[in-house]
Amino acid sequence: MDFILASNNQKKLIEMQRILSPLGINVVTAKMLGKTLEDVVEDGDTFEANARIKANAACKEMNMPAIADDSGLCVDYLDGAPGIYSARFSGGHGDDEANNDLLLEKLDGVPMEKRGAKYVCAICCVFPDGREIVVRGECKGKIGFERDGHEGFGYDPLFLVDGIAFGRYTAEEKDKISHRGNALRMLASELEKIL
Repeated sequence: MDFILASNNQKKLIEMQRILSPLGINVVTAKMLGKTLEDVVEDGDTFEANARIKANAACKEMNMPAIADDSGLCVDYLDGAPGIYSARFSGGHGDDEANNDLLLEKLDGVPMEKRGAKYVCAICCVFPDGREIVVRGECKGKIGFERDGHEGFGYDPLFLVDGIAFGRYTAEEKDKISHRGNALRMLASELEKIL
C-alpha cells in the first residue's frame, strides 16, 4: 500500500521506508509520482499541530494515505527553544550549519550539566476516509560543545546520547533510539491494528 510522505526530504523518506516497509507500506514522495505538493503554512503551535496540517493537506491533494512529521530540538537552557522553529532557528529554512552555529553561540559558557535537551518528533497519518493517527517520540540527550561526526542531519553533530553525538551513529543505531525511530515504531504499532 502506498502512503504519500508530505515532504521531499530524502533522509526522512529513507528513515520512514526502513521502518514501515516491513508492514507492506511503500512510502513515496510526490516527486516520485511526478507531482508536486502545494506548500502549506505550518502555523501550528505544537509539533503535533504542524504534522497534522501537513498530513491533511497531502492526503486531500493526493487522495491517498499521507504521513507527515514535524520534529525539532528542545533545549532546556533555552526554555525549549528552538522547538517548532528548529529548521529555521537561524532565520533561513533548513540551514543546518547556521542553526548549529547559533545554538553553540547561545550555549557559549553553559556547563554540560545545564545542556540537557531532547529531540521530539510528532507524526500524523491521515487516511482519505478521515481516520487519523498521531504519535510522538522523544529522545533525551545533551548538547555538545562542538560538532562531532558526519552522519544524520540537523543538530545531530551536537546532540549527545550517552556522550556520543548522533553525528557518529549509523542510521541503524540511530533508528533504535531516535525520536523519529520511536515515533515511527509507535505509528507502525497503530497501523498494524487497522491495516
